[in-house]
Amino acid sequence: MSSSSAAPRRGEKTDAAPSKPPMRDALVAAAFQLFLERGYEQTTVDDIVALAGVGRRSFFRYFPSKEDVVFPDHEGCLADVTAFLAAGDDTDEPVQRVCEAVRLVLRMYTENPTFSVQRYRLTKQVPGLRAYELSVVWRYERAFAEYLRGRLAGRRDGSLQADVAAAAVAAAHNNALRSWLRSDGKGDVGTEMDHALGYVRAAFDRPADRPGDAERSEDVVVLVSRRGAPLWRVVQEIEATLGQD
Repeated sequence: MSSSSAAPRRGEKTDAAPSKPPMRDALVAAAFQLFLERGYEQTTVDDIVALAGVGRRSFFRYFPSKEDVVFPDHEGCLADVTAFLAAGDDTDEPVQRVCEAVRLVLRMYTENPTFSVQRYRLTKQVPGLRAYELSVVWRYERAFAEYLRGRLAGRRDGSLQADVAAAAVAAAHNNALRSWLRSDGKGDVGTEMDHALGYVRAAFDRPADRPGDAERSEDVVVLVSRRGAPLWRVVQEIEATLGQD
């Protein structure tokens, strides 16, 4: 008998033995099982903890309310997004940095497509969950806006640009994400996200941030005209010179 087929010693764990999920994951799994079987409104916290085999105190240690168990991953994701934005430096183009940050949210959804699609369907059916989801989106948008206000503080209408750009990034993300969720998690959501965020970049990048625009923005036109030339002639010569480009 080879050593690989020997019986495990007492206390040893075998690779074949499934490990028990952490309590937080067990609560989420129990909750969604009941939501799918009975419906969200018909499921109570007591039902969830009974199926998970824990007490009410354990539930509320992880989730302040029943709504929170539907969105168990957003707290951690929001912390990751905030840390990513804070880790940037002055060489980063601000709007592009936010576009990169929102991809962390997309990755959270795509890591578990089955759960994400189930949550999407459940949220559509329950008005209270839709309202909760809007509050979650707003928290991401607020994080984007706070970062952009700091980076755009020196620009004209910097605060306004920050708020509008943050809302645009959130809207672009939601458009691509919900299209993917409606398709039951099929298709290339990354490409759809690139397309949606492309609109944001086109709208909010400064001209000097686009290829070739920096050189055009620094063009200087010098016009030599005789003294006493009428103004209309000067304007005509300027227009003719600029039209050569």
